[in-house]
Amino acid sequence: MKTLGVYTKDFSLYHDIIKGLKKRNVAYVSLESPEDPPRRIGVILTSQKELHRIPLNKKVAADAYDSIEYAIDLAVQKLTGKELYSKISIGIDPGERPGIAIMCDDILLQKIQVDSPEKVVGAVKRFLKCYPSKETYIRIGHGSVINRNRIINSLIPLEAPIEIVDETRTTPAQQKRRCIRNSEAAAAIALLSGGRVQSTLPIETSRGAIRNIQRWSRQLSDGRFTISEKTALRVLTGELSLLEAIEQEKKPS
Repeated sequence: MKTLGVYTKDFSLYHDIIKGLKKRNVAYVSLESPEDPPRRIGVILTSQKELHRIPLNKKVAADAYDSIEYAIDLAVQKLTGKELYSKISIGIDPGERPGIAIMCDDILLQKIQVDSPEKVVGAVKRFLKCYPSKETYIRIGHGSVINRNRIINSLIPLEAPIEIVDETRTTPAQQKRRCIRNSEAAAAIALLSGGRVQSTLPIETSRGAIRNIQRWSRQLSDGRFTISEKTALRVLTGELSLLEAIEQEKKPS
């Protein structure tokens, strides 16, 4: 497959594009000039103002969309050269920082990690929009039950089949960084089949579950802060993300 090119004189936009590509481990080439790009360049990410300078038919104005992430998704899709896939499988490794991967016709196109369970639905929506297919499956690992159920409940309105799969053998070697382990586990989950989700799932609100949310808040704040039980309950029910809860309680009343 060919490679993404990046060309823009907008330093701030260039920085955002490169940051997004590196975060998702997408190969790219920075171009000094838009004229006569190397043959290995299949799609160029640029700005709306510079779009007319790009000679390639396949180009994406990164500042023309709601987010850099969506622009990158679109560029990767254009790079594949396919307009419709037979089947896509989106794998999700549940947790406080979930991993997500997309397999299109059994080819791994992307694997990422998001900051919270609440961010999963946005990433899945982008994938569904950028990678149209005849069949679509969303597959999520069976572990981390609270986060798993929160994620599933947020995905049900998308009306795509959701399966819970046994993720026992999907966890990569521990020596890898957590963000890499989570996204690689998601890729393995995408290849498995499981039990179909039929309806929204209950969210456990026991004291033990609340204490777990409080513990995660301490971990995210490096031990400097613990959210209240009342706020932890709002996180459990999906009313707030954990990061939002921490920021909210940090503010002076």
